[in-house]
Amino acid sequence: MTEVLELRQYTLRPGRREDLIALFDREFVESQEALGIRLYGQFRDLDDDDRFVWLRGFAGMSERAEALTAFYGGPVWREHRDAANATMIDSDDVLLLRPVTTAPAVGPRPPLGAPPPGSLVTVTIYHLPASVDEFAALFVSEAVPLLTEHGAEPVTCLRTEAAENTYPALPVRTGENVFAWVASFPDQQAHTEHVRHLGRSTRWTHDLLPLLTKHLARPPEQLHLAPTARSLLR
Repeated sequence: MTEVLELRQYTLRPGRREDLIALFDREFVESQEALGIRLYGQFRDLDDDDRFVWLRGFAGMSERAEALTAFYGGPVWREHRDAANATMIDSDDVLLLRPVTTAPAVGPRPPLGAPPPGSLVTVTIYHLPASVDEFAALFVSEAVPLLTEHGAEPVTCLRTEAAENTYPALPVRTGENVFAWVASFPDQQAHTEHVRHLGRSTRWTHDLLPLLTKHLARPPEQLHLAPTARSLLR
C-alpha cells in the first residue's frame, strides 16, 4: 500500500529530455520497483519542453528512507548517474505528499519499445495558507463528482506529507500546504472539451469554484503531462 508519494519536477538542459526519458524508462523503472518503490508515472510536461515530471510512491517514510538508500547507493544508479545528471539543471522541485483518497489504480506496465499513449494527465496543485483539511473535504465530496461528470477520469487526490524528510540527500519543498488533484483524459481534445463544459457549468463557475478559491493562498497551478511509453498513469 502506498502511503507516501513524491511529485518530482526536473528542469533539464535544453534538448535533453528525450535522452533522460530513454535512460529512465530503460534503467530506472524495474531497478527501483525491485526495492519496493512504486513508479506510478513518467511524463513530458507539455508546457515546457525542458521539464520532466515523475511520481513515485512508498509504503511509508521509513520504507522510503530504506529504499532510497538502497537505490542511490546501489549499482544501477552508480552506473548511470553521470548520464542522468548530465541532462539536468535542477532536480530539487519535489513535493512530498500522501493520499487523501486511494492511491492511483494502475494496469500492467508496458514493455520497452511500446508506443506512447495519446492520453493526457493533469495535476492541479492548490496552495493553502494553513490546514488542508477543510479544502480537501470540500474538494473530494463536491468537486470530484462534478469534475468527473464533465469528463475527467479521477486518478487520486493528494496532500502535503508534513513528516520530516527521511532521506535528506534528496531535498523536498518545505513550509507549504498543498492539495493536488490528479486526473486523466483520453487525449488533449477531451481535456479541452472538459474545460469548455466546466466553463458552462453554473454549479462550477458560480458555486464551487468561488468556494474553493477563497481557501487558497495563491492561484492554483496545473501541469499538463503526456505519459511516456512505460508510465503506469496514462
